[in-house]
Amino acid sequence: MTKKDRYKHFVEYFSKHKPDAVTELHYSNPYELLVAVILSAQCTDKRINQVTPALFERFPTPGALAASTPEEVFNYIRSVSYPNNKAKHLVGMAKMLVELFNGEVPSGLEYLQKLPGVGRKTANVIASVVFDEQAIAVDTHVFRVANRIGLTTSARTPLAVEKQLMKNLPKDVPGIAHHWLILHGRYICVARNPKCEICPISWFCKYYEQSQTESALKKAEALKVKKVKEQKKKNALNKISRELKKRSVDEG
Repeated sequence: MTKKDRYKHFVEYFSKHKPDAVTELHYSNPYELLVAVILSAQCTDKRINQVTPALFERFPTPGALAASTPEEVFNYIRSVSYPNNKAKHLVGMAKMLVELFNGEVPSGLEYLQKLPGVGRKTANVIASVVFDEQAIAVDTHVFRVANRIGLTTSARTPLAVEKQLMKNLPKDVPGIAHHWLILHGRYICVARNPKCEICPISWFCKYYEQSQTESALKKAEALKVKKVKEQKKKNALNKISRELKKRSVDEG
């Protein structure tokens, strides 16, 4: 199957079965989404959703967060990964929003990536979800699933994956395709022991195709080894049988 075919099947399947896919992070405005995405780096959305209600209640605006300290913010996010760095990033981000952008989340990757704690992935999430731009954020799920399915070829970095996806996906799809890949990676195409037996797109998945081929080769090799062992055993028994017959004749 060609890569073009895989893209076609990928878009057709998820357009039909996941037409309204969205982020699982809880938020009510661009500021809250930005905070949640910064916190979600190397952490689960489930954990972030447990932390943010109290955080947003205490710091409902960029101004409130900017007036705080990393030490105070840390107390609200201590259960997430890398809380010390993230607390510093959140306060720094809020101060920059207040000082440079009138307390509003800016559009455009260039401006977003100037904010502390905001890399290309986070900037793409905000650009896509908040400003409805056709951008695709590449996290670990997107990176893994895109490679496994066969949507990318020899893409060893998130940027390489992003470029290949943007080049090959229809122009109106990258924003939602980001969520398709994340959700599929989170619940089906997991990092260890992917659930290929229940995967609805395994029929056009390159990883599944290769694993099935490898499995078939292993079975064939195991059968070959088994047959060789059985033949050796049979030959040994035949040899013993001949020796016994010869001995019987000699004694007679």
